[in-house]
Amino acid sequence: MTESGTSSARALAHGVTRMIGRDPSEPHRAATPLELLFDLTFVVAFGVAAEQLAHLLAEGHLASGLLGFGFAMFAVCWAWINFSWFASAYDTDDWPFRVATMVQMVGVLIFTLGLPDVFASIDQGREVNNTVTVAGYVVMRVAMGFQWLRAATQNPGRRSACLTYLTTILVAQAGWVLLLFMDTSIPVWFLLSVPLILIELAGPWIAETRKGGTPWHAHHLAERYGLLAIIALGEGVIGTVASLAAVVEHQGWTLDAVLVGVAGTGLTFGMWWVYFLIPSAGILAVHRERVFGWGYGHILIFAAIAATGAGLHVAASYIEDQAHISGVATVLSVAVPVGGFVLMVYALHTWLVREADPFHLSLLAGTAAVLVAAVWLAAAGVPMAWCLLVVTLAPAVTVVGYEAVGHRHLAAILNRSLSRD
Repeated sequence: MTESGTSSARALAHGVTRMIGRDPSEPHRAATPLELLFDLTFVVAFGVAAEQLAHLLAEGHLASGLLGFGFAMFAVCWAWINFSWFASAYDTDDWPFRVATMVQMVGVLIFTLGLPDVFASIDQGREVNNTVTVAGYVVMRVAMGFQWLRAATQNPGRRSACLTYLTTILVAQAGWVLLLFMDTSIPVWFLLSVPLILIELAGPWIAETRKGGTPWHAHHLAERYGLLAIIALGEGVIGTVASLAAVVEHQGWTLDAVLVGVAGTGLTFGMWWVYFLIPSAGILAVHRERVFGWGYGHILIFAAIAATGAGLHVAASYIEDQAHISGVATVLSVAVPVGGFVLMVYALHTWLVREADPFHLSLLAGTAAVLVAAVWLAAAGVPMAWCLLVVTLAPAVTVVGYEAVGHRHLAAILNRSLSRD
């Protein structure tokens, strides 16, 4: 084999590579096939969390459903954020990195298997049964700790930041394990969880702002968040199929079936369109310090997307006459997360550009009017299919507004933001 052939063969291998950090301005940086494979485990996690929420909402158990869903979505999203920020800075794609990622995927699946126990224990009012979910996190944290320790060892210039990540991960995990052995009520358990959550959130902030930071890539990270948003939107597609199947089973292929299919698909598509209307990567590349509000705020966006899918599942139960809630409550289970999603998209945009756009207020008012109209129609006894169709118009307010007028506002605001120091 020639020397050039030997070099090409080595380039195709996945031998151990020093973890010295990626170039944060590397051109054409994109998500890798391994990252996409990793994300597939979160399809299952989002699906189980949404399914459990839908079940409790349909039973009228609002408080327990929201508590369980809040716990699940924070844990699921935080596990993804831990990996994605690390991979953006230190992805070597060698075999140790790949194996560690596979271990984390196993941890995500174990965690997901424990979610029904968490929801059930909260709903039944006993102490939180999170043994399996914590076990899943232990598996994920062992792999993640190995990754950060490897980076700290092989990238001396950023050792302090890497060790900060490692320390906060281990401290928080020790706290979650300790909670397993404490016999506490649900309110006390959630109260004790607050400092652990704060430790989780503080770790990246301290590492990036006080300890030298890591070489994460703004465009790569923005793409990764966008891909997870699409993963979460898949739950809306599943919810649409469930609602459509319920109508067809009870009524056959009627006008209502067509309306439900159009409503669910249109709602999912509209939310996708709204999310990708406003670019983030360029601002993050210039103002890297703004990544925390943007990155952490996405937890609420992902939760709102998954909750919308859950709401569509609730609508399916209502159509099948299996829900124990009213039509108004059913429509609210879809309308509230849709409204929260749109609000959070505008909030994160404002956080990034540090400038409020009055035009957003008119779009938010229009969105709220559409959602209120859908609830009013449900209260008036209008069939669920028509109410869902009206909810579908909510993201359309933003889409039409931005495509007609808002794009000029956005261009001017982005130019001003990128020109500021």
